[in-house]
Amino acid sequence: MSLPPDAYRDLKYLLNRGYSKKSALKFVADHYRLPLRDRYLLARCVFSDEWIAEVRKKLLTPGELKGKALAVDGFNVLITLESVLDGEAILCEDGLVRDLKYQGKYRLNERTPKVVEIVVEALTGLKISKALFFYGKNVPKSGIVQKITEEALHRYCLEGEVMLVKSPPDFELRAFNTVATADIGIIFRVEHVFDVPHYVSERLGIRSRVFLIYSKLKGAKLNSIPRIFLE
Repeated sequence: MSLPPDAYRDLKYLLNRGYSKKSALKFVADHYRLPLRDRYLLARCVFSDEWIAEVRKKLLTPGELKGKALAVDGFNVLITLESVLDGEAILCEDGLVRDLKYQGKYRLNERTPKVVEIVVEALTGLKISKALFFYGKNVPKSGIVQKITEEALHRYCLEGEVMLVKSPPDFELRAFNTVATADIGIIFRVEHVFDVPHYVSERLGIRSRVFLIYSKLKGAKLNSIPRIFLE
């Protein structure tokens, strides 16, 4: 996948000057006649420098989670981790892994029990005090996912709770100090963030594609790098 570097440069310029992402993205994407997938990539991966610095301060390392209670944005984590396993996830500018599948709501599938187990096993190794999973109850078959998660917590002897709440669970998650999510609205309002899909992918030896940008290639001139690309 590749993008015209001018599209990235112009979007970045507008974001750094306070324009909303929605309006800036529409202007840039329409100007360069970008296809839907490229628009989605820019929306997911490109941020103002101020936002990047803010998120980097909030991101916790695995070692910093010991003894903490972790609130988990359940479907956000499951969608992203399944995307990692499918090779459809990307490490974005702000240091968080996000999906590129245009999926919308989570869909229960044959892999769900295994993916939930992978998440719970990983959290057990982090020695957190408690895991609190929140799933949107308006998502089809969310009750089944709740039960699968509860059974996994029991198997791994990890203290926790699994709750069905109004979809999406933004309001509930904002009340916690440390949250596992890649949702921008939630990240903005909490003190600490942990990227479960990124952590799991490293444990499994899966390398997410990285959004590389020309501005980070020292000494390079714009016209010497014809495309933005994913590695």
